[in-house]
Amino acid sequence: MHLQGKHALVTGGGTGIGLAIARALAAAGAEVTITGRRAEVLNQVAGNGLHALQMDVSDEASVVDGTAAAVAARGPIQICVANAGIAEGRALHKMTLEDWRFMMGINIDGAFLTIRESLKSMITTDWGRVIGVSSIAGLRGLKGAPCYGASKHALNGLIKSLSADYADKPYTFNSLCPAYVDTDIITDNTQKIMQRTGLSEEAARDLMVGVNPHGRLITSEEVAEAAMFLCAPNSDSMRGQTIQISGGEL
Repeated sequence: MHLQGKHALVTGGGTGIGLAIARALAAAGAEVTITGRRAEVLNQVAGNGLHALQMDVSDEASVVDGTAAAVAARGPIQICVANAGIAEGRALHKMTLEDWRFMMGINIDGAFLTIRESLKSMITTDWGRVIGVSSIAGLRGLKGAPCYGASKHALNGLIKSLSADYADKPYTFNSLCPAYVDTDIITDNTQKIMQRTGLSEEAARDLMVGVNPHGRLITSEEVAEAAMFLCAPNSDSMRGQTIQISGGEL
């Protein structure tokens, strides 16, 4: 229970990686505010240290007001997990500016707003952790998804720059960079690949599974374990890192 008394905020905390991280933080004693656009999804998993807060990371007022409400209810945010994001593949010459801005608005603008508002209370305390949930695509790019890859490269750049800014302070900034994780995104992308290529469901899914060198999808709990390491005692020297959870992909 080393996180007893700490307040964590996890965006996109109602499903997938966000929910796994939120539950792990709560199990370690933290009070965890989980946010998302769908109140019904959040309410289904709330309890046992998880507190639902409807919030849209692409809307500045929603993030400002939501974060302030969370701080008023549970105190300064000392663990910020900027997890909310979307993953869609599309050739660049087929993208509209609206498509581009929509993904950037969630994946990078949303992370910026979440971290900015969390830092306002975090820097009044003597300990803090900021974790950006990025992707292996933020390190090497991703064929067929240039906008997604660009957004995750931007997130990693933001995290590294903040780490430099706060290098002499008791707050750390790191990114988690998983390869393909077994979440609803995989299910959605499987259907899209099937529609686009005519492949069977198994073949479409295997296109993603095959990217992971160890031959299987990564679990959300494996990503959560990496997040917990960054919040553990003696983790203060982990700063500005892009931690790969990728089954051996380099």
